[in-house]
Amino acid sequence: MKRNQQNPLPPLDKVYDELFAAFGPQHWWPGRTRFEVMVGAILTQNTAWTNVELAIRRLRREHVLQPRKLHAVDTATLAEWIRPSGYFRLKAERLKSLTTALIRDFDGQLSRCFRLSDQALRAWLLDVKGIGPETADSIMLYAAGRTQFVVDAYTRRVLERHDWISSGATYDEIASLFMENLPRDVSLFNEYHALIVHLGKHFCRPCPRCESCPLRHRLPIRCRT
Repeated sequence: MKRNQQNPLPPLDKVYDELFAAFGPQHWWPGRTRFEVMVGAILTQNTAWTNVELAIRRLRREHVLQPRKLHAVDTATLAEWIRPSGYFRLKAERLKSLTTALIRDFDGQLSRCFRLSDQALRAWLLDVKGIGPETADSIMLYAAGRTQFVVDAYTRRVLERHDWISSGATYDEIASLFMENLPRDVSLFNEYHALIVHLGKHFCRPCPRCESCPLRHRLPIRCRT
C-alpha cells in the first residue's frame, strides 16, 4: 500500500496512548451474550448504536436471542421487531441468513462455530449473505475474541486525513497496518477501535474539528494552519 512519505505512519501504539489519554476507556462492545453481539454487528450496519439498542431490547423481550429461537421467527415479524435499526427488512433477511448458516453448519451451536481457526472463521462469516469485512471482523473481535482489527468509515477517514494511507487503500490493507504494527491483543484491538470511533464522531467529522483534536499535532503540516 502506498502512503504519503511526507507524513509517514507514526508508531500506532503512541497514537493509541494519545487517544486513550484524551478519551479514557470506552467500554465496548455492548452485548450480554456472544450471539447478541453477532446480532448487534448486523443491526448496526448503516445506523447509530442508539437505534440498535432499541431493536436489541425488543428481541430480549421476545426471548429470541438464541440462534434456533431467532431462526424460528418468521421474517416479517422479525423485521417489525428490529424496525428501529433501519433497513429492517434487509437486516431481518441477513439475520436469517446467519441463523440458517449456524444451524446448517454447526447445529446452531456457537461453541462449535468458534472452534474454527481465525482464517476459517473469517471465511465462513464472509460467506454468509449480508456479512462484509467490517461486520465479520466485528464478530471476530467482539464475539469470538480473535485478534482481528475492525476497520470502519471513521478509521479510513482518520488515516486518510493524516496522509497515513492513500484514498485507494483496501479494507484489508488498512486492517493489516494495525495488525502488523501492534501487539496481537484482543483488549487492545477492542479499545483502539472504540477510541477511533469516538475520535471520528467528535473530532474527525466530515467537517473536522481539528483545533481541539488530540491528534492535531500529527496532521500534515499543510493542514495545521
